[in-house]
Amino acid sequence: MRRLPVYLLLDTSGSMRGERIEAVKNGLQVLLSKLRQDPHALETVWMSIITFDREVHQVLPLTDLESLQMPEILTPESGPTNMGAALEMLLQKSDAEVIRSTDDQKGDWRPLLFLMTDGKPSDLAAFREVVPKVKKKNFAAIIACAAGAEAQDSFLKELTDIVVHLDTADSNTLVSFFKWVSASIGTGNMSVSSTDQLILPPPPDEVHMII
Repeated sequence: MRRLPVYLLLDTSGSMRGERIEAVKNGLQVLLSKLRQDPHALETVWMSIITFDREVHQVLPLTDLESLQMPEILTPESGPTNMGAALEMLLQKSDAEVIRSTDDQKGDWRPLLFLMTDGKPSDLAAFREVVPKVKKKNFAAIIACAAGAEAQDSFLKELTDIVVHLDTADSNTLVSFFKWVSASIGTGNMSVSSTDQLILPPPPDEVHMII
């Protein structure tokens, strides 16, 4: 069975500390639970989580849903949001983890990338340097989420045309976002395997698509 790699890049900078990061953890559990209820996703979806603040960590290497154990996600008390460095790690890890097609075998489906931040890239020069490299990669879709009033859509629009905004970054809104992510992965799992393109479900009221 060909895999559908899904990469989640999550902002864990100081501004996410407290209710926001707890809401993200709850949302991730909802995401995992919903995907595990989908037999096709359970067979094909593999997930990785990369966190970024002043440091960047792949807290979950690409892992199948059945054996996935949700990692501990921590936030520093303060510090920058090194989104550019996170995208650099994404390129390194996806190059190492995603199976490419060869003459002898079919590789993985084109990966999906979800990035969530409540701010903007602190390492703006590095961000703008890596964005063209990410765009050249063979992602089926890149979905970026600006969570809360301080999050700036304009930088995310440099990365992808699919940007959503959450007016608040409270527990209910973030859980709604992760439910939508699970639905996007579920429908994407079917659409990518049949058309090689991602078809997104309609977002809930809390998730605003930025045109």
